[in-house]
Amino acid sequence: MADVLLDIQNLRIEATIYTPGERPRDAVIVDDVSLTLERGKVMGLIGESGAGKSTIGLSALAYGRGGIRLTGGTITLNGRDIRMADQTTLRSIRGREVTYVAQSAAAAFNPAKKLMEQVTEATLNHGILSQAEAEARAVELFRILSLPEPEQFGNRYPHQVSGGQLQRAMTAMALCPKPDLVIFDEPTTALDVTTQIDVLAAIKTAIAETGVAALYITHDLAVVAQVSDEILVLRNGKMVEHGTVQKIIENPSEEYTRALVSVRQIEHVEKTPQGAPLLTVENVSARYGAMARDVLSNVSVTLHPGQTLALVGESGSGKSTMARVITGLLPPRQGSITFDGKPLPRALKDRSREELRELQMIYQMADVAMNPRQTVATIIGRPLEFYFGLRGRERDQRVQELLDAIELGDGFADRYPAELSGGQKQRVCIARALAAKPRMIICDEVTSALDPLVADGILKLLLDLQAREGVAYLFITHDIATVRAIADSIAVMYQGRVQRYGTRTEVLTPPFDAYTDLLLSSVPEMELGWLERVLATRRMESAGN
Repeated sequence: MADVLLDIQNLRIEATIYTPGERPRDAVIVDDVSLTLERGKVMGLIGESGAGKSTIGLSALAYGRGGIRLTGGTITLNGRDIRMADQTTLRSIRGREVTYVAQSAAAAFNPAKKLMEQVTEATLNHGILSQAEAEARAVELFRILSLPEPEQFGNRYPHQVSGGQLQRAMTAMALCPKPDLVIFDEPTTALDVTTQIDVLAAIKTAIAETGVAALYITHDLAVVAQVSDEILVLRNGKMVEHGTVQKIIENPSEEYTRALVSVRQIEHVEKTPQGAPLLTVENVSARYGAMARDVLSNVSVTLHPGQTLALVGESGSGKSTMARVITGLLPPRQGSITFDGKPLPRALKDRSREELRELQMIYQMADVAMNPRQTVATIIGRPLEFYFGLRGRERDQRVQELLDAIELGDGFADRYPAELSGGQKQRVCIARALAAKPRMIICDEVTSALDPLVADGILKLLLDLQAREGVAYLFITHDIATVRAIADSIAVMYQGRVQRYGTRTEVLTPPFDAYTDLLLSSVPEMELGWLERVLATRRMESAGN
């Protein structure tokens, strides 16, 4: 008989929703979900934002965030229903029998304490090991997780390690108390693809070597397929499909699951450059403040009207710095930038209103790119007033035309950002950029914070708008799958330099330099055994490792 660790049956979770301008109302956010997890096994919970993945994962701790209430069903852990347990029992379970790995390690660690103190804290608080034993256990886990200098790693502070290393340190923290179950809540989503593969491999190795069971929460089916034994597909708080990894990947039975499996299969025909370049960046170098070295070094690229140039590379490669230089937020130390055949003033303050209008930007985090106290109509209407002097009915009509263009339509103009989904917020940011009627838009990681299905919708929208409006895109990303879907030309950046540059066909055709090969091979594929195959054949380590 199977040794069942966690048995959740008919789980029901409710929350009180506070919509601006309306009375609070109760809503069911998880409805009749059941799952069974055996000891030593890994179950992937997958679905888009709002599917209930993290809420179900946290229910294994009998915990709900922000007023969420566990109102029905049973949560049986090690033979007892913890939904009905008292707080003393729950305190003894949390951090001992069940531990948690958060999405953002940077936000989860205390910056004022050394890593060793934090990694061993729960183990010592529960009296599981002595301090010497706990520190020895931590060093062993650092070694299993392929962290540098395992004996000394714990003496560092959080800011002294990379994002990928910090995420693995959090995994060590979760494994240190020798728990029965670990909840991994999107542990690689915020990482570059090259760093993600290192963390994913480390997590898989640690699970295998410690024999712990896990719930692995993600919106990326290709990622969860590499570490899980079974997959539970969720949507809108309900169970869509459940099965082995092989069954879900190779023979999904539900339409929604089939959509997840086939995501990122956009067909984009590479366009041939016509006429003179719209943007020319020539021999540009830049640095921040009194830094001793350049963060951009001798960079040269061109972008033609109506085309998309993708800047691709891992964090710290100089992609977003390049955007800051082009927009004038960071004047270059040397080199020149030409727009439509005319030199572009280096600093933003020296540019004319027309130069500002022709070059717009869409930011990665739509949440912080909009004023939460302004309606959608006000947000989109601002550039209409600033650049074209539109007021009243004329402005409102143009706002509605832009909402129609981004496929939102009626009923959105009077909404606030808090009333929109992540994908809808990003569409509003796209409409705001289009309102200025620019000739070029810089898209800075505009899909990296979105679920794959939502991101696909944004990419299709951008391609459709480009075909209709003739706007050029400088598309910044670390995701080669996105590049394949949208780019006409590609510049691969590494440590502030352009490593490889040309048309999409040229850049993505072998032979590859070691870094481009690393980027291309690090994109998760919907294939069993992909992770092991890639690790066995890669030619260099990621910068985050």
